[in-house]
Amino acid sequence: MQKVLEKIEALLEAGGMKKDIILLVISGLSLILSIFNLLPLPFDAAWVAIALCGIPIILEAIIGLVTAFDIKADVLVSLALVASVCIGEDFAAGEVAFIMQLGALLEDATVARARAGIEKLVHLTPQTARVLCADGEHILPAEQVQVGDILRVLPGETVPADGVITAGETSINQAVMTGESLPVDKSVGDEVSSGTVNQFGAFEMRAARVGQDSSIQRMIRLVQSADAGKAKIVGIADRWATWIVVIALTAAALTWIFSGEIIRAVTILVVFCPCALVLATPTAIMAAIGNATKHGFLVREGDALERLAGVSKITFDKTGTLTYGTPQVTNIHSFSSYTPEELFSFAAACEQLSEHPLGKSIVRCFQQSCNTQVLPCSQFQMLPGRGVSAAVGTSPVLAGNQKLLAENSIFLPNEAKKQAEDFLAQGSTVIYLAINGSLAGYLVLSDTVRDESAGMIAQIQSLGIQPVLLTGDNQNAAASIAGQLHISQVYANCLPEDKLRHIGAYQAKGESVCMIGDGVNDAPALKKANVGIAMGGIGSDIAVDAADIALVDDEVKELPHLLALSKRMMFTIKLNLTFSMALNFLAIILAITGILGPVVGALVHNAGSVLVIINSALLLKWKKYR
Repeated sequence: MQKVLEKIEALLEAGGMKKDIILLVISGLSLILSIFNLLPLPFDAAWVAIALCGIPIILEAIIGLVTAFDIKADVLVSLALVASVCIGEDFAAGEVAFIMQLGALLEDATVARARAGIEKLVHLTPQTARVLCADGEHILPAEQVQVGDILRVLPGETVPADGVITAGETSINQAVMTGESLPVDKSVGDEVSSGTVNQFGAFEMRAARVGQDSSIQRMIRLVQSADAGKAKIVGIADRWATWIVVIALTAAALTWIFSGEIIRAVTILVVFCPCALVLATPTAIMAAIGNATKHGFLVREGDALERLAGVSKITFDKTGTLTYGTPQVTNIHSFSSYTPEELFSFAAACEQLSEHPLGKSIVRCFQQSCNTQVLPCSQFQMLPGRGVSAAVGTSPVLAGNQKLLAENSIFLPNEAKKQAEDFLAQGSTVIYLAINGSLAGYLVLSDTVRDESAGMIAQIQSLGIQPVLLTGDNQNAAASIAGQLHISQVYANCLPEDKLRHIGAYQAKGESVCMIGDGVNDAPALKKANVGIAMGGIGSDIAVDAADIALVDDEVKELPHLLALSKRMMFTIKLNLTFSMALNFLAIILAITGILGPVVGALVHNAGSVLVIINSALLLKWKKYR
């Protein structure tokens, strides 16, 4: 019997929204015919609505009772339908069935709209790739692309893998990953992500992350785990609905016994269906998830937003979260006749063959800030732990630390030492430059604060949430960043276990903590915190998998919106629950006294369900900071 019912349930779920709309239209027309008696039928036209909309409700109620003894709204609705038919109120039965299915359709439409911004990722997964081989260009399925393959992407095509452009210039539409409305210019050396769309020029790229490791697939895995049904508050609403079914049945039975009027008992069953109560939470959660998606967040489950609403502390990793995570040349000082621009040019030329992150940063910053080509160099040599040496033109150049200067007997003035110490105290790195055997100057590299970090921190504080900095950097670097952002609580030199300890200490005091990070070392803290938010763009896979929410485009300026949205979502849920409970109790009082009949009762009750759905749908476009 159970297998048969499960098959029936599967068939009921197989239909799409278009079929539901057609059935609703037919049912609505039949109710109009019933009201005005427009056709001389041998039966009441309302029976069409009862058959099309009511029978699925009754079947679902039977399946729920038999397979899981699930006493929910469908049970009470079914009783109301059957009771209405038994006392000859065919129109009331058809109306109840019609409006219940209309409410379900509106809920489905709300959820579909909320998920649309996320699920389009699945449809944008690239299917093919142009792979360049020794014998020419071959079009292969995207899943066959290997790391290191050279790919060609033509205008209008979807980028098939994550990688780096090796030839050509173009503009990329990154809206699917970042939400940016304008295309972003890309050239040699720039990274591109799978799923984004090439707008104008053709280019070649080297694949770096392919298949399941690509950005689009990682985001899809997050999408597939999004499930509002896991939110704790949904379970609370369901438990309330179960008790309401029991109360409604008891009230209907007692009313029939004491009044002797079965129509009042039927009206109670009609108006006391807990539909609005059950719809109150999942519609708000899914609408909030849809809103968050538009702002660059992928929420893995609705429970995360519920927990986020109660956060009192928000702990940040520094590098890559509050800062860009890549060193930038922030200062150039000359101790010779060379200008800072000339020193920068010599440093970039000397470092262009270096594999060291600091050397690459110098070259990158030079290319970004200067309109000239990097000068050629020769006799390049890596000097591990000290720096590099090379010849730029006819001039021998050294770029490195004090050890490199000492080994080559290059004098370092006290003035230069004192200036360097000041920069080191701020957490910066100093690269000395010696040309033709004498000190020429130095470059300062720092991990700079994101442009949006200061405003973001101020907005978070305005929401009554206290920011905390947890970083593995030294005390000087941590204090410098915290000072710029006005963060009063700072913990430096943190190993992963230290971050866990600090978060645990807050939780022991009754604080609810949100952790934001990007690296593998942040994964334990992301799991430990009440809510973990990972930087999805630059963050490691482990960090993203450990988090409850991923920030796809790394735009931390959107964090205040997410926090405010979670609070607004909980307000909407509480408003929905309060409204639906008040409406139910008011309707049952009117039904007991005989003021409310089955037909009007059905209209009032189901209008409440529609209002709850509309109120939840308002979250889709809600925005506190404009």
